[in-house]
Amino acid sequence: FLHGYGADGNDLIDIGQQWQSILPEAAFVSPHAPERCMQSPQGRQWFPLTMRDPDERWRDVTGARPTLDAFLDAELARHGLDDSKLALVGFSQGTMMALHVGLRRKAAPAALVGYSGVLVGPEHLSEANARNAKDETPPVLLIHGDRDEVISPEALFISSAALGEAHIPCQWHLSSGIGHGIDGPGLMHGGLFLAHSFGMKFPGA
Repeated sequence: FLHGYGADGNDLIDIGQQWQSILPEAAFVSPHAPERCMQSPQGRQWFPLTMRDPDERWRDVTGARPTLDAFLDAELARHGLDDSKLALVGFSQGTMMALHVGLRRKAAPAALVGYSGVLVGPEHLSEANARNAKDETPPVLLIHGDRDEVISPEALFISSAALGEAHIPCQWHLSSGIGHGIDGPGLMHGGLFLAHSFGMKFPGA
C-alpha cells in the first residue's frame, strides 16, 4: 500500500484486514513515504507538491522511484518472493508512485491498483518496460470518486486512455457520490481484481 500526500503508512494498512478473506495468504505492507510533509508535519510525502506543473511532477516521481524500488526489493527478498507475487496499491500520490514504479520494475508485478490518482507523464509510457514471464505488462485497475475535489475524476479517463494506447491492460471503476476517498464497492473491486490477478478463485467460486 502506498499512501497519499500528508498521510503515512497507517492510513491504508487496515484495508489489508478487509481483504484478508479474499487474499488469505497475502502479506500486507504499508510503508511510510521517505519525506516529512511540509504542509502536514505529522504526515509524509513521496515528493513535495508545489505548483503541480506536469514536468515538475514527472521529475519528482522519477526522483522518488529508486527509494521505493529498493524497499520493494528488500521486502520481496525478506519473504523469498519475486515480482510475480507483488501487487502495488496506491491512493492519490501513492497511485502516482504505484503506476510509475510498477510499470518500470525489472519484472512486472502481478497487478497495480490505483485509487483517486493519476498517471504521471503518459507521454513517457514507451519506457514502461516491466514484463512478466509471458512477456505481459502488469494489469491495472483505476478507481476514482465522481465527486473528487482534489484530483478531478477526469484523471481516471485520461489515465486509462493513455494506458490503453500503450497496450497496457487497464480496467476502471467510477464510484458514485464519492469524493477523494475509497468506498466499499471500490474496495471490493480492488480486492477481487488482485485475487484474479494472482490466479486465485473468487470466494464461493
